[in-house]
Amino acid sequence: MARMADSTIRLLGPPAIESTGTPPPQPRGRKAWAVLAYLALQPDGTGRSRLATLLFPDAADPLGALRWNLSELRRTLTGVMLDGDPLRLALQPPWRCDAVELVGAGAIPRPDPHSLNGQLLEGLSFADCPVFDSWLADQRYRLENCAQSLLYESSVSALASGDPREAAELATRALQRDPFHTDCNAVLVLALVAIGEHRHAREHVAKCANLYRDELGMPLPPEIRRALSGAAPETDPGIPATVATVRSYLDAGGASLSAGAVDRGLDQLRLAVVLAQRTPDRHLLAESLVTLAGAMIHQAGGRGAEVADFLHRALSAEAPTATAPLEKYDGASPTTAAAYRELGYLSVQRGVPDRAAGWLERAGAAAAGFPEEQARVLAIQGMLASDTARYGDSVEALTASVRLAREARNRRQLAFSSALLGRVWLLRGELEPAAEALDRALGWILTEHWTAFEPFVAGVRGETYLAAGDLEAAAEMIDRSWVMADLAGDHCYMALAAGAEARLFLAHGDLAAAQHWVDRGMEPKPWYLWYSARLLDVAAEVAIAARSERAAEVVERLGALASRSGMREFVVRAQSHRALLGDEAAAKAVPWLAKEIDSPALTAFLAARGQL
Repeated sequence: MARMADSTIRLLGPPAIESTGTPPPQPRGRKAWAVLAYLALQPDGTGRSRLATLLFPDAADPLGALRWNLSELRRTLTGVMLDGDPLRLALQPPWRCDAVELVGAGAIPRPDPHSLNGQLLEGLSFADCPVFDSWLADQRYRLENCAQSLLYESSVSALASGDPREAAELATRALQRDPFHTDCNAVLVLALVAIGEHRHAREHVAKCANLYRDELGMPLPPEIRRALSGAAPETDPGIPATVATVRSYLDAGGASLSAGAVDRGLDQLRLAVVLAQRTPDRHLLAESLVTLAGAMIHQAGGRGAEVADFLHRALSAEAPTATAPLEKYDGASPTTAAAYRELGYLSVQRGVPDRAAGWLERAGAAAAGFPEEQARVLAIQGMLASDTARYGDSVEALTASVRLAREARNRRQLAFSSALLGRVWLLRGELEPAAEALDRALGWILTEHWTAFEPFVAGVRGETYLAAGDLEAAAEMIDRSWVMADLAGDHCYMALAAGAEARLFLAHGDLAAAQHWVDRGMEPKPWYLWYSARLLDVAAEVAIAARSERAAEVVERLGALASRSGMREFVVRAQSHRALLGDEAAAKAVPWLAKEIDSPALTAFLAARGQL
């Protein structure tokens, strides 16, 4: 039987329908493409009336206009389902869509990173549909971020799999999009060193140093310099490379980290990896790499290419064969689950929710049968859902994580998951369950002497007091959060605490003090971009209240970050701030976007501004 011709919907770049057979017909009119793009990126579908109002606001018969465009799409997309109310797009073989594949989390075909060119619906504009135009701008940021992240992840995967030339090519492609991407620069240097092109690697590091100095006024990031000079630690040649010696170093590293000797612990874990590489035990190597990566992430603030390389190398080692493709290996194993989870965690913090969802879905599959690891995976899935304002999904995942952690008697996981659950309740404005969850987390932190995590919980608990109108209790908790975060030098928690201080002084009506704390919070550069967005949100409120000339600039920074990172509530808040500054298109977008977010606190905030 003859093979069906492959058919692809190209939404990235100038939109087109492509087929390996006879040239297919193309949809007529930009609105047909708009309908197709919107449905492709709304997997749960959308109501017909809502879509008609979005795209045909001035039509005499919006639903009739929508029906005509749907018939136009059905004419050109034979075999594609476009039906129902809510209206959904269902792709079946031989149909594919590049945008769907780029943001998809499941086991659908992954896009070829070499083919990622162009923005969503490139060349089309929709000034006559201001709300859709706003949505399109947000999605263009989102997909560009996904493409950049896919290029980076693919370059790291290629490097870990022993193909440095492919890694160098993909990193170069990523740097053409963003020459200041520190991790991509580090991967390129590592790849060049692996190929043996040491002179080229040194030249690239020198070029980066000039670029950062001349364009940003900043020194060369240490990650790039380490990529040029980094080397594995030397081991005593008399130490045998056996399972026993590797496990001894793993145990010693864990003990050092628990005692607060982070540098010593990391050195011991690095030695464990070196020794594990000399054994035939690939699982032991994977376990050592994941342990080292986890320690670097959670104990030393490591987030860059080196950590990602360790995790990808662990997946290569844990796979059934050395050539097993990482994207397709989902074997049940706590080590595999941990590697996928940490990759998902890194993507959550970098603000790439679509990529994070993919890693975490694999982590969940690999964690089957391992309840303690399932609790960890669910906690990060809950964090991701919260960041993207899917609060119901977040509560469900975090509640399940708390239950599993309690069954496993893992008090640190209980504290972590409960604190994140408290954050969700706070963001929704449900202060009683927020306070209960956060107080439980503080109790477990005290029991475990887990002071490193206390600044987060204290800061969120302080904001819960603030939302309830207890400014004195709020000040006590928020001040403690700032002092502990500052002493620890934790940039993420410093940004969180500074934002809470700014909200506290904004409540007192002291705009100068609020601005002072905004400025202090802007100094550190947190890896977790949600903290940056939350700080920019209060910075916008302060600037607008003070009638500052910087208000528009701050709001645009918030809008760009929120759109790129899929932080839907912050997208709405940015539009709300724009509306206050006189943007009529933003004012129309606010109620439209807010309907998709289930948050009583957000509804009350917008209602107080008269924007619903």
